[in-house]
Amino acid sequence: MLHALSIRNVVLIDTLDAVFESGLCALTGETGAGKSILLGALGLAAGERAERAQLRSGAEEARAVATFDLAPDHPAWALLDEADIEAEPGEALILRRRLSEDGRSRAHVNDQPASVALLRQLGDALVEVHGQHDGRGLMDPKTHRGHLDAFAGHDVLLADCRTRWHALQDARARLDDLISANNASEGEQDYLHHALEELDRLAPKPGEEGALAEERQFLQGAERALGDLQDAQSALSSDGGGLETRLNAALRGLDRVRDQIGAGGGDAGAALERASGAIDRALIEFGEAGEALADAAQAFDVEPGRLEAVEERLFAIRGAARKHDVQPDDLSDIQAAIAAKLEAIDQAGDQIAEAEKAVSAARARYDDAAEALTVSRRAAGERLAEAVAGELPPLKMDKARFQVAVQADADRAGPNGRDHVAFEVSTNPGAPFGPLDKIASGGELSRFGLALKVVLAGEDQGRVLVFDEVDQGVGGAVADAVGRRLKRLARQGQTLVVTHSPQVAALADHHWKIEKQDDGQGSLRTTLVQLTGEARREEIARMLSGADITDAARAQADALMAVEA
Repeated sequence: MLHALSIRNVVLIDTLDAVFESGLCALTGETGAGKSILLGALGLAAGERAERAQLRSGAEEARAVATFDLAPDHPAWALLDEADIEAEPGEALILRRRLSEDGRSRAHVNDQPASVALLRQLGDALVEVHGQHDGRGLMDPKTHRGHLDAFAGHDVLLADCRTRWHALQDARARLDDLISANNASEGEQDYLHHALEELDRLAPKPGEEGALAEERQFLQGAERALGDLQDAQSALSSDGGGLETRLNAALRGLDRVRDQIGAGGGDAGAALERASGAIDRALIEFGEAGEALADAAQAFDVEPGRLEAVEERLFAIRGAARKHDVQPDDLSDIQAAIAAKLEAIDQAGDQIAEAEKAVSAARARYDDAAEALTVSRRAAGERLAEAVAGELPPLKMDKARFQVAVQADADRAGPNGRDHVAFEVSTNPGAPFGPLDKIASGGELSRFGLALKVVLAGEDQGRVLVFDEVDQGVGGAVADAVGRRLKRLARQGQTLVVTHSPQVAALADHHWKIEKQDDGQGSLRTTLVQLTGEARREEIARMLSGADITDAARAQADALMAVEA
């Protein structure tokens, strides 16, 4: 419900703060007092178009703030969540709009900057206005299908239609992907075959490029290394007998000395022993060095032409990697991917045929669901038209007719079916039906809106209902009928009505009077006063008799207020 409305510098209103309550709230006042300004300020806070003319003369900024108390499951919370506006369900929701002299406006939601578009979305979820020139709510043709669906209560059919629509879209997307892939692949088949043949001949293996690079480096140094090894071998065997012969001769000489001195010898014997051991170890190491040099020389004795073969293979692998823009170790993966793609191309015809069957089957299932929805909507439309027809005579519209046009159109196919739904009216006998917002006059439009809301009661999702002069041009029993229907709607939430009818005002749960007063400085200002008790009685009597309030009017006001809706 709308809890409070704060207005600053909007047209004739310089300062206005009002707190509203649930139920039926009547707003009365003389013509020109500023009732439309009040509703305009509410619209400004709810995201309606801002105009410089709304700024009070002499003021630098206009401001409208609307505070709402909402149920935790109200749709507005989901809109805030999508917009990343911090809010806790259950707390007050505050819509704030500022309008400056240059015509620019700023919007805030719970004191957080927001776009005017978000403000409008929230306003549509929070407030539904029925007036002579208002195109929102039931007067907006784009809402008619949703209203009819809510009245029909075919949620299961709707959910089934949406599920089948999404399945159809998935099937179409799969077919489109296959066709696109096939069309693209046909043009590159020759390239793919050529690329695969090259890779098959090359037969690359993971890690091969690194191994070849190491071998190439070895082979490039092998010839020079072999010469150095041969020099080392020559050094070991130079001067005829070489070092090994001299070491053996020295060892034999030591053995003869030890034989001559016997087991004794003291320090000399010990020194001879150490010398003999060192020469023996030197001979062993010398022999091992020769064998190692021989092994190394054999290892460096490479196969003729091996370097050229390694380089050719290495460069071929690196060239293929550059061609496919991958690392050399990934060539085998590219080879497998190309083979798989060619296989997929070969099988594309079968896959496309299967996908086409899937699309046909999904379309048939969707068509069945959409047709069931169309049948349900047409039946619900007839029930809705009959129910609205029953509400029209008491509203002095017994000659008017109402119908729900449901037209199935394949071009409109979507998750919610393929139907165009329009509320149409005929206001005079023999006149053709036409769009609700085009055919009905101002007063008729408001009363049609009232009749529809009464029939559709319960599907407004917690919106505040606002009726602007719905009782225009009627009085007596018709005005009483209007008031009773407004009262009935208000039992489910909050309904605001701008009215000139004493019958309607008398049935309200709460009553406010809009007044235009001279501020004593040559300017007029609009104020809003809540009426209770005697003050309310006087206002209803004024509405009955005019400026001169009579005792008879007061008595009639008492009688109206005593009537139970």
